[in-house]
Amino acid sequence: MSAEVKARLIAEARAVGFDMARVCRPDAVGHVPAGLAGFLAESYHGQMGWLAERTEWRANPAALWPQARSVIVLGESYTPEHDPIEIHRRPDRGAISVYAQNRDYHDIVKKRLKRLARWLIAEAGPETEVKVFVDTAPVPEKPLGQAAGLGWQGKHTNLVSRDLGSWFFIGSVFTTLDLPVDAPEVDHCGSCRACLDACPTGAFPAPNQIDARRCISYLTIEHHGPVDEALRPLLGNRIYGCDDCLAACPWNKFAVSAREIRYAARADLVAPRLGELAVLDDAEFRAFFSGSPVKRIKRDRFVRNVLYAIGNSGDQSLINVAQGLCEDPDATVADAAKWAVKRLREVAIELE
Repeated sequence: MSAEVKARLIAEARAVGFDMARVCRPDAVGHVPAGLAGFLAESYHGQMGWLAERTEWRANPAALWPQARSVIVLGESYTPEHDPIEIHRRPDRGAISVYAQNRDYHDIVKKRLKRLARWLIAEAGPETEVKVFVDTAPVPEKPLGQAAGLGWQGKHTNLVSRDLGSWFFIGSVFTTLDLPVDAPEVDHCGSCRACLDACPTGAFPAPNQIDARRCISYLTIEHHGPVDEALRPLLGNRIYGCDDCLAACPWNKFAVSAREIRYAARADLVAPRLGELAVLDDAEFRAFFSGSPVKRIKRDRFVRNVLYAIGNSGDQSLINVAQGLCEDPDATVADAAKWAVKRLREVAIELE
């Protein structure tokens, strides 16, 4: 019976919008505890103190919900139609990570997960219990994805799929239903180190290890307060997240196009002008990024990022924009503005 339910489940997952669905046991990630402990011991998590909380759940999904017998791990493509690296050749424009160039995937994926979970209960019986997760709970989704055969954790620590490449979201459905499991995926990176070499800040101390304190995604999204001055020039024009290690992966040649139109990039977020973004006030920021994951970092942190990009741009036409923010009420924004002005003046002197 469970095999028949699983077969219909895979078909239903595809019907609701997922591109892949695989199954593993909640206790199938025995390698996680040592890796997590080492990550935390090195303080690689930076200001993300929540990663040090509920480590017993992060290290062992079976402890999160002991009644669960199966984990359905799902992948949904968000492969971009444009080259995400092209923007770095336009220093007067801001680079926003591909996943954040339209609607917030958390909302979209969670609705799909709930729809699939309701279907599973209707199919298997009301005694079947489910819980759904997408990025917002202490669930090691990438190790679960590898255990279920969805993909493997590449040297950049992200999940890579032979079918979807690097560009896909992960969600999971925990259930009390005992479903047949899939074979775990094995590492297919070989000697390739393209993702490691692509990182602008050297955030990988070794293959399969990441120091978030040097990761541009962390610095532009999670890190509050001023960014270390030594790292600011390395941010380039990246103002929200970074796609360099994902874009470098050769497995992307097998990536499938995103089926969800709400993942397609908004035209005004592919290459927004830094000068226009820097002057957004709080209300304008919230309106412009309505429905976008960018909204969650709020205006001050975002404008801080934009000012670092302005300082890196070398564009003298932006110096007045930066000067106008040197007395911003937010101390971090003001600091970023003064740094940008200093950098642009230094470039001007070099050009004389």
